[in-house]
Amino acid sequence: MPEIHVVRKDNRNLYQDYFDPYFRLRHDIYVKQRKWMALDRPDGREIDQFDTEDAVYLFCIDRGQLIGAMRAVPTVLPTLMSDIFPYLSIHGPICRPDVYELSRVFVIPERRGEHAGPRVETLLLTAIMEYGISIGLTGFSIVLEAWWLPRFERYGWKAHPLGLPHMMDGMSVLAVMIDCDEVTWTSQCNQSGLTRPTLTWRGLDQVRRRALPEIFLPPAAAIQQAR
Repeated sequence: MPEIHVVRKDNRNLYQDYFDPYFRLRHDIYVKQRKWMALDRPDGREIDQFDTEDAVYLFCIDRGQLIGAMRAVPTVLPTLMSDIFPYLSIHGPICRPDVYELSRVFVIPERRGEHAGPRVETLLLTAIMEYGISIGLTGFSIVLEAWWLPRFERYGWKAHPLGLPHMMDGMSVLAVMIDCDEVTWTSQCNQSGLTRPTLTWRGLDQVRRRALPEIFLPPAAAIQQAR
């Protein structure tokens, strides 16, 4: 199974070889594939003002290859919602120490869908919930296209709209708050057949975090996993 690594300023030096491929994959996916041309850069690396040392990344790595990732930014710092899309939230951008903003969630094309195990996208969403619970977060804010909402519902994420959708480049976009709690995390683990926390905290022994328990699957899920 792929590993999900937590990458923060405390251990970023251990993952330097992954950052150039990471930014190039973002350019391929968001500029070349999704045609977000405002993000185009001559060097073929998609980097923005929120890729600071305070950003947290989850890198999904399989046999040394980066196959998926996501970014989390503390909302007490500048975010997409505060600096670019403040009008998407009726009551203003979220600015709370217990809420991080999620963005740049992707899986490389050849690893999308089912590949002899849990979907990589599902692993990433489960892992960020695990990360949030571990460090004491209560929620995640996200600026997203409306088509993500039914997908979140399937994963058991509870999404609360913060304002009305807006049309941008032919897409319906809105801001939401996602609850970060152990019930949601456990539900996602059950869906994926995971029985224990999955994050790799390499080089982060000094980070204060809550240790999460192993999960006892319902009998049907345990049988399916065994198959």
